[in-house]
Parts: sequence; C-alpha cells; structure tokens
Amino acid sequence: MSTGLIVVIVVAAIIILALLVMLPRMRAASQHKAAERELHSRRDRVAGEHREAATARERSAERAEQKARLAEQAAEKERAEAGLEQQRAEMHERGLADDELIEDHERDRFEGVVDRDGDGHTMDDRARSATGRDDDRDGIDDRKESGATGSTSADYEQGREDEARIERDRITDDVRESERPR
Repeated sequence: MSTGLIVVIVVAAIIILALLVMLPRMRAASQHKAAERELHSRRDRVAGEHREAATARERSAERAEQKARLAEQAAEKERAEAGLEQQRAEMHERGLADDELIEDHERDRFEGVVDRDGDGHTMDDRARSATGRDDDRDGIDDRKESGATGSTSADYEQGREDEARIERDRITDDVRESERPR
C-alpha cells in the first residue's frame, strides 16, 4: 500500500469520525431551531388570538358605554319630565292652572271660585272684584269703569320717591364697584 492510500484512508477515517461526533450536535441544533420556530409561531398565533379577543371586548365595551350614555340620557329625560309633572301638580294645588280645568262654557259657573292672583286664596279675588279694584285680565281698568279714582298725586309722589331710592342704590352700587381691588 502506498503512502498516498494510507493518507486518504486516515483522512477519510478522521472525516467519518468528525461526522459521527458532529452529527448529534448538528441534529440537536436543528431540533433546537425547529423548536424555537414552532414556539415562536405558537406565540404569534396565541398573541393574535388574544389581540382579536381584546379588540372584540373593546368593541363590546364601547357598545356598553354607548348604551350607558343612552340610559343616562333617558334617565335625565325621565327626571326632567318628573320635575315638570311635579311643577304642574304644584300649579294645580295652588290654583294657578285652573284655566286648564275649566272649559269656556263653564266660566260663569266657577266665577268667584277661581284664584286669579295665584296666592292660594279666592277671598282676595272676591274682595277685589267687590271693591272694583280687580285687575281684570281683559286689559280694561275696572276702576275707570266703576268711577273709582285713586289719589293720583299721592301715587305720583310715591313714584318719585321710588325713583330717587333706585337712583341712590345705583350710585351706591357704582361706588362699591369702583372701590373693588382689581
């Protein structure tokens, strides 16, 4: 055998030996990389599922919030309507809405019973109409028709005093306003 053949056999033996030693390591490395790829794909798939679930829940939460806003608005509307009904009830209790209860053809029947000034007492209304001092709602001054005269000079003087008092109050308010620190 020649030396060249021995060298080739030795080199072939070393290569086979190296392959036998390296092959399990290479196989383990390829299995490790395959496991990493599979784990990465599983992570991506599960993360995608969770994102889809999160998006669906977010949409559901937005719908629930919208329904809650609508329900809140409906509740506010109901409260406002309840308040309106309460005010209507108070108006009826105080006699301020008697015109809604009495039809036109019944007006004569309820004359003297209806509280015109809304103070809760019909006695004042009857007394005013008896003395001719009623402020009749048709715009006609009953005092002029009945010949009742008031003291116009006393009313004039009272009006002048009221105007002077209002002017003093306005001036006092202006002075106070100018004295405020800015």
